[in-house]
Amino acid sequence: MSLSFRSVPRREILAGLVLPAVPLVALLFHALSGGAEPLGPLTKRDVMIPMRDGVRLHTEIYSPRKSSEPLPILFVRTPYGTEDDLLGNSRQLVTYADLLADGYIFVIQDIRGRYDSEGQFVMLRPPRDRADANAIDESTDAYDTIIWLLANVPGNNGRVGITGISYPGWLAEMAALDPHPAVRAVSEQASIADMFLGDDFHHNGAFRLSYGFEYTAMLETSKRNYDFQFDREDTYNWYLQLGPLSNVDSLYFHGKLPAWDDFIAHPNYDEFWRRQSLASYVGSPKVPNLNVAGWWDQEDFYGPMEIFELQEKQDARRWNFLVVGPWNHGGWAHGDGRSLGPVNFGTDTGLYFRKQIQVPWFAYWLKDKGQLPFAKAETFQTGSNRWISYDEWPPRNSAPRSLYLRENGALSYEAPATTRDDAFDSYISDPANPVPYRMRPILPTYQGPGWTTWLLEDQRFLEQRSDVAKWVSDPLAEDLIVAGDIVARLFASTTGTDSDWIVKLIDVYPEKNPPNRAMDGYELIIADEVFRGRFRTSYEKPEPLVPGEVAEYRIDLHMNNHVFLRGHRLMVQVQSTWFPLIDRNPQTFVPNIFLARAEDYRAATQCIYRNQRYPSHVELPVVPR
Repeated sequence: MSLSFRSVPRREILAGLVLPAVPLVALLFHALSGGAEPLGPLTKRDVMIPMRDGVRLHTEIYSPRKSSEPLPILFVRTPYGTEDDLLGNSRQLVTYADLLADGYIFVIQDIRGRYDSEGQFVMLRPPRDRADANAIDESTDAYDTIIWLLANVPGNNGRVGITGISYPGWLAEMAALDPHPAVRAVSEQASIADMFLGDDFHHNGAFRLSYGFEYTAMLETSKRNYDFQFDREDTYNWYLQLGPLSNVDSLYFHGKLPAWDDFIAHPNYDEFWRRQSLASYVGSPKVPNLNVAGWWDQEDFYGPMEIFELQEKQDARRWNFLVVGPWNHGGWAHGDGRSLGPVNFGTDTGLYFRKQIQVPWFAYWLKDKGQLPFAKAETFQTGSNRWISYDEWPPRNSAPRSLYLRENGALSYEAPATTRDDAFDSYISDPANPVPYRMRPILPTYQGPGWTTWLLEDQRFLEQRSDVAKWVSDPLAEDLIVAGDIVARLFASTTGTDSDWIVKLIDVYPEKNPPNRAMDGYELIIADEVFRGRFRTSYEKPEPLVPGEVAEYRIDLHMNNHVFLRGHRLMVQVQSTWFPLIDRNPQTFVPNIFLARAEDYRAATQCIYRNQRYPSHVELPVVPR
């Protein structure tokens, strides 16, 4: 849910005073955005825009000094500050360089309670009660800002586009729930959709520890971004020595960070989380929406895919569109996108998105220029490394095919024939020695490149772990095309009364990979997810597991579009810890893991079954060649 966490030096902004327009020198867009034409001088205005309740929001307005025609407004709202450089100009100008070069008035705003805006910040403020005439939310703040902009920004054409990545993407989606009539297009990019089921703070009820801890500290310690000060380089050790989650508040937060207090108070999927979930609000799109996601988004892949699916159910006007590329969180907004981590895609995917999709998308809706740049969905197919357009997503020609976990660590399309009760693979999961989610040392989330590309990290670093079970197929005789939703169906038991199950689908490169020898034998994650066992029947009312009893877990590994190439192998890994990405499950059922005691954390034996009665497998959406 983040792009930048740089502290921004405070500027003194006089309350209620509109500062005079200041010319800006031509920005170096050509070098910084991979070929966009340099934009001429801009004028900048710093303003404090009043909302309906009297709170004023700091807003920066950048307008071209000369334009032959009225221009649309491109509006971005953010909790991260405008990221002004030493000259006082927002670094976000570079993020949207290609659009600005096409001719827009750019507006960026601090949301209430953050940086130079007034009011109280509320993390992911839920939509207002419309029965309360005085209620406010992010939608009303966007609405009130647009009223002011249309009346006070010369040279606008009366149309507004709203976009943003991550939290700003969610803010764009919130503005689209009850949009001002001038809003003609929205592009939510990597928005969150549900913080308990699939986005930053939880996945299927499992708490995302390192992210939840560090992000909460960053946004709620002060009005400006704050980096928690760890006393060691390897946060794996720091979080392990922290002990139970109850120590977080007693040692560090002391009840002063509302989001952390909410984690403690709402360990299950109750009304608090439902009020935040966009499933409660998103229906037929009220304005055209371009949903953007990245296959290796380490923060918010669930969100944009969920929003697209929710809107697709009621898209009578064909206003709902999707783009998914080979990107990490926000990776489409900068650089050429030719590679990510060690993986080369052979084409400039980022440039393609910004120039061939995003620019013509907004031009079509906000300027009545050109044609829509693509069909319903445009996704980059990894492996084959090509863009494919679809009239619907997922594609109608994919069909599920089961890949079974078999004896001797094999994967096969043939279901297991044995009826033996002891046909299972097992490992011991010990919360005192959890499996690291990436190679150590694990630096703080927002330091170094490790966090941004960990989903592409070679999984061979886990080969010596006895608590990671794996099954591998034979080398493929022909390409295997997978496009759609990947689902794991796991039959498992534990000697504990609670457990996490992590499943990863991996593309194993040949031991000798001539196209790129740096990828010899590489184990690349294609799909993955965690499921917290206590929620197997209900997210609202968790129940303990019965020791030794086999239970079925349906674990959605999410959408993908990938070709496992001839000569490659498929691997499935299963484990029960993923630390400190996911908090340690005590493996002893307690009502609230945030209040668990040290003695609640116990080792357990985990069994993954593979017989006729309990045929653990992964369902692949296979497309015929």
